Amino acid sequence: KHSHINGFLRNGNRFDGSQPTFPKMLQKVGYETAMIGKWHLSSDPTGFNYWEVLPGQGNYYNPDLIQMDGERKRYTGYCTDIITDLSLDWLRSGRDRDKPFVLMCQHKAPHRNWTPAPRHLDMFKGVTVPEPESLFDDYSGRTALLKENEMSIRDHFFWGHDMKFKGENQFPQYFASGIPNNEYRRMNEEQKAAWDAHYEPLNQAFIDAVNSGSMTEKEIIQWKYQRYITDYLACIQAVDEGIGRILDYLDESGLAENTIVIYSSDQGFYLGEHGWYDKRWMFEESLKMPFVIRWPGVINPGVRSTAPIQNIDYAPTFLDVAGAPIPEDIQGRSLVPLFRQQGVPGADWRKAIYYAYYENAAVHAVPIHDGVRTENYKLMYFPRGRQWQMFDLKNDPHEMKSVHDDPSYRRIFEGLQQQLVDLRRFYDQNTAKTQVTRGDEQWWRERNREKTAQAREGKARLAFIGDSITQGWEGAGRAVWEKYYADRDPINLGFSGDRTEHVIYRLNNGNLANINPEVAVVMIGTNNTGHLMQEPDEVAEGVHEVLRVLHEKSPDTKVLLLGVFPRGADIWDPMRLNNEAINLRIRRFADGEKIHYMDIGHHFLEEDGTLPQSIMPDRLHLNTSGYEIWAESIEPKLRELGI
Repeated sequence: KHSHINGFLRNGNRFDGSQPTFPKMLQKVGYETAMIGKWHLSSDPTGFNYWEVLPGQGNYYNPDLIQMDGERKRYTGYCTDIITDLSLDWLRSGRDRDKPFVLMCQHKAPHRNWTPAPRHLDMFKGVTVPEPESLFDDYSGRTALLKENEMSIRDHFFWGHDMKFKGENQFPQYFASGIPNNEYRRMNEEQKAAWDAHYEPLNQAFIDAVNSGSMTEKEIIQWKYQRYITDYLACIQAVDEGIGRILDYLDESGLAENTIVIYSSDQGFYLGEHGWYDKRWMFEESLKMPFVIRWPGVINPGVRSTAPIQNIDYAPTFLDVAGAPIPEDIQGRSLVPLFRQQGVPGADWRKAIYYAYYENAAVHAVPIHDGVRTENYKLMYFPRGRQWQMFDLKNDPHEMKSVHDDPSYRRIFEGLQQQLVDLRRFYDQNTAKTQVTRGDEQWWRERNREKTAQAREGKARLAFIGDSITQGWEGAGRAVWEKYYADRDPINLGFSGDRTEHVIYRLNNGNLANINPEVAVVMIGTNNTGHLMQEPDEVAEGVHEVLRVLHEKSPDTKVLLLGVFPRGADIWDPMRLNNEAINLRIRRFADGEKIHYMDIGHHFLEEDGTLPQSIMPDRLHLNTSGYEIWAESIEPKLRELGI
């Protein structure tokens, strides 16, 4: 399933292991299952007869692994070798040989910071690796959001963590400070000696060259790239060797002819393309993932397929292979028909894939976005600024110029937009109910921090939850707020520009903290209309999720759900009509006990439905008179609810 369905949207989330997962389903049909290595889902693995996993990202040198009893065991050695050893141990002596098995051998490597094994430290010494064509990308011809990235080789490599220097950062104009090389701290004396013998002479030569002024800024970037790429290549050498050892065991044990082997990854990674490291952006280098499979007797050696597949296809594929039933709510498709047809897709195979990225407040400053990729084209949508990007992958494989506003691509652009809408609906991707942060906006981040701190005090009896109209109680509505609510221990959880999905994020991540309000006044949805003209059904689902989270976090709170206020000059304003359609739906959420519904919009209108500027000057936001009307309209209900 896609992340918005399985609930793991970003690093830091906790995977709900009680969900149906393919290892559990394989166990039911007689398979023995094992998971060894990187997990990084916060909760413990479920559905495995045996598991041993790294905490978080894990470490390369002398790693700890979490055991099934919850204890941590430290191993001496190199992580890739240890994961390989443990996997081989389970294959040789840990499994029931009378049962078919699934082993997930999941390496930490390659993951920044690249940390090669001692035997590979000098592997690329003196080697110059060719640079990618876009190493010095200036991000012209595309959205300005690209320039805001915090993952460039030029500006964002850390002196210790990435570049392996010791001590204080000697060149802060070229390297970031703050993250040391924590792998070095874990090494024993023998490991440190090998490390120092490799890196220290190279580091000192670089320091001397910069101090002497013999290196240009471009040459410094090129030096950083060579350090980065050669460390990467040395790091993955151990993965290659580990895979070879497992394949050798399958040959030696006689299992090779009846065992499917798959090599894949969680995503691709930028190796200098666009001047970047890391991932996240929907450009080819991180969107693409390896998928290499060996299935003796079914897939002919050397077959290459261009059929678009995704990791949502893995679970139904494994279940299909094992003869287990495939649940209807699995969003991927079995790849078995594709394998049997030697990689040639049938006429009904998908023509486009859907991608979504949610981690809006990541340190790498990559904004949330989603999009579609077809064989020859890619479309991206960035909610921040409501920006589109489109690339002709055949004529512009490095994605250097967006053609979304090129008239000659208009028909294709509109077709891709329709595909995006269709795929969102097909995968039940309703942005209104999928929590996201706006943490990349400093004022929002600061307000969120302030409100969370206030909520931790645990004093609020009355909470107002919403967007800029609610936040306006601190502006045009301040005097009215003091008049009506000052003695009720209120908290204002209104954030300008928020949509339902942002409210969901805030309620899930601190805005309720230690408070259990007696009453919460909720009014949200007008920005889903104003920003996106989102379908009323979708916005209503978002409002419903707000109510669900509020009840989950504060089950005793009574909710006064308000209809979305009217907007626009007259009754025929499209956004007014959209808000009214939302209200028709959300009124059904009232149960007369925990949730009470009021539509007070008519109090703001003239008899003919005109929205007067004497109440809403911009026909959206209230002035002081408008807040007086709001307060007077709901006061009897608040008293009825006991506040």
